[in-house]
Amino acid sequence: MKLNLSIKTYLQQAAFSVLFWGICLSFFAIFRYLGINRVPDIEVSVGIRSLVIANLTAMTLIGIMLGTVYANIDFFLDEYVSKNFSLGGGLILKIVINFVVTVLLLRLSQLVAQANGMELNFEEGWLWWLKDERFISILLYIVFCSFVFSLLKIAVERFGQGVFIKILMGKYRKPKEEERIFMFLDLKDSTAIAEKLGHLKYSQFIQDCFHDLNMVLFKHEAEIYQYVGDEAVLTWPYAKGVSNNNCIKLFFEFQQQRQSRKEYYLHNYGVYPEFKAGLHGGALMVAEVGFIKKELAYHGDVINTSARIQAQCNNYNVTLLLSEKLINDINTEGFSTSKSIGSVLLKGKEKEVKIHAITA
Repeated sequence: MKLNLSIKTYLQQAAFSVLFWGICLSFFAIFRYLGINRVPDIEVSVGIRSLVIANLTAMTLIGIMLGTVYANIDFFLDEYVSKNFSLGGGLILKIVINFVVTVLLLRLSQLVAQANGMELNFEEGWLWWLKDERFISILLYIVFCSFVFSLLKIAVERFGQGVFIKILMGKYRKPKEEERIFMFLDLKDSTAIAEKLGHLKYSQFIQDCFHDLNMVLFKHEAEIYQYVGDEAVLTWPYAKGVSNNNCIKLFFEFQQQRQSRKEYYLHNYGVYPEFKAGLHGGALMVAEVGFIKKELAYHGDVINTSARIQAQCNNYNVTLLLSEKLINDINTEGFSTSKSIGSVLLKGKEKEVKIHAITA
């Protein structure tokens, strides 16, 4: 499961990287050559149309090549290195590695071109890039684009896949009604665990738990709405949440992911984390809020009901509770077992809500 998720994450990152760098280097060719024949004191020895097309094609191919290589570098650093660096330190490390790789790739391209009889008029030797103003100009452009790419990646990670584009397009400037499913996922016995581990160890413990949660998010198309202490709030568009039982399968695969690392938790913390969850779905409002710090906010009874359902887990000694409205839209046959708890008067509600317990 972890391997499949890693492959999926890699392919998503690679596709975005290739598209981004292909477009960026295409723009560089356009900026550099389009209209050059109209600049005073510059003579163009070949047809300007042929020059632009040739350089546009070459730069696009170089962008695709660099995008593929950069995607591999980013994926490796994100998986194995970046956790040991600050955000700024990781960004600088990526730029340095990208710089070295860019020099090597362009030098290799130069050698291949010369071996095939192409005259590129570059300086000879491995330090050619220190003397070539053309390379310096494209290097500065690549460094700038690297910052833009990193900022876009941070924004996507902050808001979630798909949400950033919607915010960019202003979809939620005015409140919109959506059908969504919410899951409130909470660590059991968190107070006792925090007292046992202490602040530092407990924070590392929570980091590990949510890292395991992130390992199963993409597979089940979930979005993180909020992290609140030792609690995570997840959400799905209603159709995605009920499709293939995503909203409940995620919970059980999160259990399996933690179970696969049980020895790690016991060795490092002396505690194995158990989580409880409450699920409910329906119509609510979503809007972009804030000025200094923007984020999406959801308003409606669905969120409150989901939180109250999760709070009932301890009362009935179960780990997963769903509203009857939601369970009617999920096909649990052959996958899990549901048991009706009955009608429960949730805190803050005037009417009772029918809830069900789910076990794998």
